Amino acid sequence: MRGNNVLGLIFSNVHEERMRELTEKRTMGSVPFGGRYRLIDFPLSNMVNSGINKVGVITKSNYQSLMDHLGSGKAWDLSRKREGLFILPPFSGECSVTNSRIESLSSINTFLANSREEYVIVSDSDVICNIDFTDVMSSHIRHNADITVIYRSGKLPEKICDPTVYTIDPDNRVRDMLINPRTDGECNYGLSMLLMKREALIKIVADCVSRNLYNFKRDFLQRNIANYRIFAYEFRGFTQTVCSMNSYFEANMSLMLPKVRSELFNADRPIFTKVRDDMPARYGLGSSVTNSLIADGCVIEGTVENCVLFRGVHVGKGTKIENCVVMQDSVIGPNCRLSYVVMDKDVVIKNDRSLLGFQSYPVFISKGSVV
Repeated sequence: MRGNNVLGLIFSNVHEERMRELTEKRTMGSVPFGGRYRLIDFPLSNMVNSGINKVGVITKSNYQSLMDHLGSGKAWDLSRKREGLFILPPFSGECSVTNSRIESLSSINTFLANSREEYVIVSDSDVICNIDFTDVMSSHIRHNADITVIYRSGKLPEKICDPTVYTIDPDNRVRDMLINPRTDGECNYGLSMLLMKREALIKIVADCVSRNLYNFKRDFLQRNIANYRIFAYEFRGFTQTVCSMNSYFEANMSLMLPKVRSELFNADRPIFTKVRDDMPARYGLGSSVTNSLIADGCVIEGTVENCVLFRGVHVGKGTKIENCVVMQDSVIGPNCRLSYVVMDKDVVIKNDRSLLGFQSYPVFISKGSVV
């Protein structure tokens, strides 16, 4: 199967209700991550690295920031005369089921029908991983599958949203699927990514809409296990699903581990993002930085430990911050103490302030706030 015979679809608004602090003015896909990236960079880069040259990004609301980030798709080599990147805004008047994937797929029926690719890969934007979809394609063809779902094997993460657990036979065929199960042991849990034929996707979506069924996992997948050949592909690399403030904080903190960074930011399969040229980070006399990710444009005059600092952050003299995620162009004044804090863009922390959160409950400061 050729990469140019596959269409990519990314849901940019999934699980926004779980992270209102960060998604009130932006989509889930445009949530900043890791010092310089956005969440959508990961599924989009995975598709491009797998040879897919036509990707549709399905939006619903608050997608101005997403459009500014994606632009024409040049950063991902998707700015093309033919195919390339497509922003798919909502088409009102058909359905009104909030955040339904089936509703979203139904609203872009014309785009799907006019596409010529034989296969389609559907992915959420809140799954952080570096996966080679060509391996998934090979597995799909080898099993003559109708649908191939991607999963991980292990203990079910506590903070994952609406988890799905698959029962898989030795031939990798899915025999059963549980939604929100109670399980403490090892299991096969889904990663909200699947591969199938484009015509089959159109048919199943139309069938669900005609029956007034809009739950993607229950009505699209679970109801069709007996009707279609659904197989599973196991992904064994690093993955993190971001669907709460705690999981977002933990995902950023996990980047401090060299093993995670080497798996996620593979030089052979780079994660692309919008380029913003800036001066190199500057470190003042007496400053100290330990086990942290510091983006370009930062000015560090204090002490930084176990932190992720985005572009243009200023840390004042005499200030100590530890276990923090500080987003773009935020300013922390002199003689402050911050611990377990997540700061959105353009936040100003005045002199002599102290903000202390906890690992399981980090303090969040919204965009543009002055403390």
